[in-house]
Amino acid sequence: MKSHLIALTMILAFGSTHAQTQTYINKKGQTHLCGPLTLADLQDTTYAEWYNKNYEAFALTEKNSKWAKQLKSSQVDIYMGTWCGDSREWVPQFVKLWETLGLDLDDLNFIALYDGQEQYKQGPNGEEEGKNIHRVPTFVFKQNGDEYARIVESPVNDLETDVAQIALGYPSVPKYRAASYMMDLLESKSKEDLEENIKTYFFEAYHRVSKMGELNTLGYVYLRSGRIDEALTVFRYNTYYFKHNPNVYDSYAEALAAKGLDDLAIANYQKVLQIDPDNENALEQIELLEAKNSQLQSSEG
Repeated sequence: MKSHLIALTMILAFGSTHAQTQTYINKKGQTHLCGPLTLADLQDTTYAEWYNKNYEAFALTEKNSKWAKQLKSSQVDIYMGTWCGDSREWVPQFVKLWETLGLDLDDLNFIALYDGQEQYKQGPNGEEEGKNIHRVPTFVFKQNGDEYARIVESPVNDLETDVAQIALGYPSVPKYRAASYMMDLLESKSKEDLEENIKTYFFEAYHRVSKMGELNTLGYVYLRSGRIDEALTVFRYNTYYFKHNPNVYDSYAEALAAKGLDDLAIANYQKVLQIDPDNENALEQIELLEAKNSQLQSSEG
């Protein structure tokens, strides 16, 4: 963990009525929460302004909420970031909804993830591992430990409607369908199978993808967690889907360089420059990679 991204010393915040909570300082000098936390942590003075504002903003629109009883045996794991605008908006509103419905707040489990480049959307102890978390907030609805629905980043309809549909057994398909498809694909298929059936998987993802940022974000989730092969697959698909966007080649090049494929990385940074000739990052990275290759050739010679 680099000192310019996250403070070397983790600050431990202690509360008299709740468990130990970790905080960290990001590259902007802001203090944020990380790991499991409690509702009291979100109501702390550091975060109270945005929490209280969005908590008060929510109100039930329907008088008949009998469907809420279907959620009494449910728990919800809430993956969020205190640095994230969507988390700041929707987590307090979700708490208000849950509380207004008369449901037990103890059934809500909050997990805060990092925003840093070194640990992008990861928990300090890998709390997000195996949970297919690529956007925050993500609300994972569970019964007896098994997931049966989720809301990703923001409601598909509105918060009350989405939660009611989940309670009644007809949840909306969460946002970012292509990212979810790719995560399932990468977990279930071998590298060889991915190559042999690339056309099939390519078109399956194509019919689900919406914006460039959907798979770009997912690629960085993989890259920052050290899963470079998965990141390469996701970034590669994105270069096909959004071939006129320089960002897709920039991201793919970064992953190629991390894999040690410098020549391919340079080729993709050059594609960035074909679209955006003044792109400073691409120019800088090409210079660094070419200098690295020159040093290697000199040492070998």
